[in-house]
Amino acid sequence: MLEVTLPDGAKKEFEEGASAMDVAASISKSLAKKALAAKVNGELWDLNRPLEGDAEVAIVTDRDPEALELIRHDAAHVLAQAVQELYPGTQVTIGPVIEDGFYYDFAREEPFSSDDFEKIEAKMAEIVDRDLPIERQVWKKEDAIAHFKGIGEKYKAQIIDDIIPPGEPITLYAHDDQWSDLCRGPHLPSTGKLPKAFKLMKLAGAYWRGDSNNEMLQRMYGTAWANEKDLKAHLHRLEEAEKRDHRKLGRELDLFHMQEEGRGMVFWHKKGLTLWHAVEGYVRRRLDAEDYEEVRTPQVLDRKFWEQSGHWDKYRENMFIAETAEDETLSLKPMNCPGHVQIFKQGQKSYRDLPLRMAEFGACHRYEPSGALHGLMRVRAFTQDDAHIFCREDQIEDETAKFITLAKSIHADFGLETHHINLATRPETRAGSDEFWDKAETQMLNAARKAGVEPVIAEGDGAFYAPKLDFIVKDAIGREWTCGTIQLDYVLPDRLNAEYVGEDGNKHKPVMLHRAILGSLERFIGILIENCAGAFPMWLAPTQVVVAPISDESNDYAREVKAELEAKGLRVEIDLRNEKINYKIREHSHQKIPYIAVVGKREAEERTVALRQFGTKNQEILPLDETKARLGQEALPPDLAKA
Repeated sequence: MLEVTLPDGAKKEFEEGASAMDVAASISKSLAKKALAAKVNGELWDLNRPLEGDAEVAIVTDRDPEALELIRHDAAHVLAQAVQELYPGTQVTIGPVIEDGFYYDFAREEPFSSDDFEKIEAKMAEIVDRDLPIERQVWKKEDAIAHFKGIGEKYKAQIIDDIIPPGEPITLYAHDDQWSDLCRGPHLPSTGKLPKAFKLMKLAGAYWRGDSNNEMLQRMYGTAWANEKDLKAHLHRLEEAEKRDHRKLGRELDLFHMQEEGRGMVFWHKKGLTLWHAVEGYVRRRLDAEDYEEVRTPQVLDRKFWEQSGHWDKYRENMFIAETAEDETLSLKPMNCPGHVQIFKQGQKSYRDLPLRMAEFGACHRYEPSGALHGLMRVRAFTQDDAHIFCREDQIEDETAKFITLAKSIHADFGLETHHINLATRPETRAGSDEFWDKAETQMLNAARKAGVEPVIAEGDGAFYAPKLDFIVKDAIGREWTCGTIQLDYVLPDRLNAEYVGEDGNKHKPVMLHRAILGSLERFIGILIENCAGAFPMWLAPTQVVVAPISDESNDYAREVKAELEAKGLRVEIDLRNEKINYKIREHSHQKIPYIAVVGKREAEERTVALRQFGTKNQEILPLDETKARLGQEALPPDLAKA
């Protein structure tokens, strides 16, 4: 007999060889019907796999977070079977689960087309309807290699030969006797358990084993969900994301562009730079109010400096290096922190000077592979809203708590909800003792709680030198972005010999808190563009008002309105083109201008404007003085509006 412990602590006895499915059936018929897999001693198992002794068992249904990965894994296998049934001779390679879906790489001489998707999806649905039992099979390495070679699957045979040590058993998963694949599992009990809430999305090329010297394969991407409702919601999010793509809106709204001659570098246009200045100016004012000292450090520094800081060894491949005629080896800075330590070291510092908060809108350069570049979200040249807090150890928790409150407030003013904060803990490869990490993680946890936040633990995601807190914000369509971080660092001040004189008259090493709220201005502006779908709030809009005269006889009054609004600090354009007013309104609405002030002969006589707000069809007739007061107040950045 073997003993099974259930999640509620109850214990049950079963015959040797019993499976998790037997456990589910013993609880209720309905649970057995809903069961997809099981967690056995914390590990995901197939329902029908025999238990190997006493175990803790939890039944997984489609309501559990683990279910989606199972569903997507099975969808990948069903896709592979469908493709091989429809296109004999196609070889399968690998088919992993990825965020929001899965993909499978196929070797086939004739290219697939997205026109094939409908037929493949229909075949997938047919395989689900067959309700084929999915069986876990244990094979010897040599037998599996011979099997796959025998059926013409050279890629599968190569995977086994390269990866599996000699003598180690491997597992295959078979859909009845109709199809099988090399896989660690686990899987659903049968193909019939796979919801038909799947859809093929796109095709791409991929080299075998990621090596450009190898054959090019065809990668087919798909998505799969627990039900049709979730699938439709996902597809709607994708449609919304496409409409909000910051690269598309950046062109349409004349904000920025990028080109091959400067890969990963941004060409900011006038309107984009106006948006940049609005963001930067707001953050600068918030930092001034929190007693940050703004500094600026050199763009280029000698190799010796980066060797001392440790970045040469760890980040050399991501640094832009220049050799000079005087045999100097220089590097564009990939980060600002070592430069800030140099400023801290100028002059003697006392414990009374701490905490010292040092901020910089620092331009950095990092070499990112060209394939990883993505609009404003992943670039090679970027500006960080970087700051470092030099403090005593007893100040860590208070300074971190203050920062959390500040960062959440700034994110909220930009219309981004702080969904949660991750506490990234010790990675496998790390500096420092376990005692140090225990202390450092406790400090960050206590700081978060002081700020009224219970962080989500992100096991192993910390920097190699210390833990960190990462801010996860949600945008208007529910996507999550990592925006802002604070990292604890005892190491860099020691490497660069930063010291202060303590209350005891002795020299001590300060603790350094690396922190950023936006992360980089480029990426943050990309997030803002997509969050707002290009329709920025009044205070951020590059152009806040367009004055549009109905006819030439209203031009003089239109110029006067423009001047009056500009005197209130508003960013105003005037449209004096010889076009009909409806054409002007349509065009400026397409540009998502917050307000269009229409003026004609009547408005000139009565000193009014016909004010039309973006997103509405109605217009409001207001006296010019009232228009100035209203729009001037609405255009104030949040920090000034609250003052």
